[in-house]
Amino acid sequence: MAATTSSSDVKVTLYWLEQSRAQSILWVLEALSVPYQLKTFKRGPDMLAPEELKAIHPLGKSPVISVERPEFPKPLVLAESGAIVEYLVDHFGGEEKGIVPKRYASEEDKAKGIETEEWLRYRFYLHYIEGSLMPQLVTSLIIDGVRNAPVPFFVKPITRIVASRIQSTWLDKQFAVHFPFLEQQLETVPGTTETQKGGICGPKFNAADMLMSFPIIAATGRGVFTKEEYPEIVAYAGRLQKDEGYQNAAKKIEEIEGRFVASL
Repeated sequence: MAATTSSSDVKVTLYWLEQSRAQSILWVLEALSVPYQLKTFKRGPDMLAPEELKAIHPLGKSPVISVERPEFPKPLVLAESGAIVEYLVDHFGGEEKGIVPKRYASEEDKAKGIETEEWLRYRFYLHYIEGSLMPQLVTSLIIDGVRNAPVPFFVKPITRIVASRIQSTWLDKQFAVHFPFLEQQLETVPGTTETQKGGICGPKFNAADMLMSFPIIAATGRGVFTKEEYPEIVAYAGRLQKDEGYQNAAKKIEEIEGRFVASL
């Protein structure tokens, strides 16, 4: 793991875009007590990120952070949620500040290379969220856009048929794999009981939960997850929204933008 960086020697800027995963990075920064600047952007009528973000990173997307340190010849610019989180927790004491689970239960386990289940879940979910879950949810959003596109009335039946065909032949089959998997994972979180639930990795929220917060809360708000079909996921979304760290991150945006809603 990289050496912990002194917060007094660093300047972090988060480039936050509405309706994006940048909100999860804001929660991580708050949890690590890293001083940061926040620059917010709005989506255009086409729901794409503004061109100004391309001046920060060639992909022109959010989240993006820049890190300035005295020993850096120029700011370090990082994109991709998982990569950003791994950098932040490695350099600003993620384990010491409680948002990275303990990797080994004992020195003996460390010598044998036996990680804790909580840490293994944490490492898995850092990659699963962006690699598996978000692509399905974004595809769902695109299909809804096609289904409800403002086209001439005589074309609308065609767009609806195409959208429904993609939904039934591919997307619904993906949901049928991923959603029960998440429900089962939340039922079997190590270190929790039926009456004392926490995150998806262990009894306390960690950086993986913070990344998970945006897609889970946004999808639940859209009715993708219902209490009748996925009670554990819906309950998890509720716990995330009630967390003090999540609420503090939301307030940061409300102070600047006037309101905040986690939505896809």
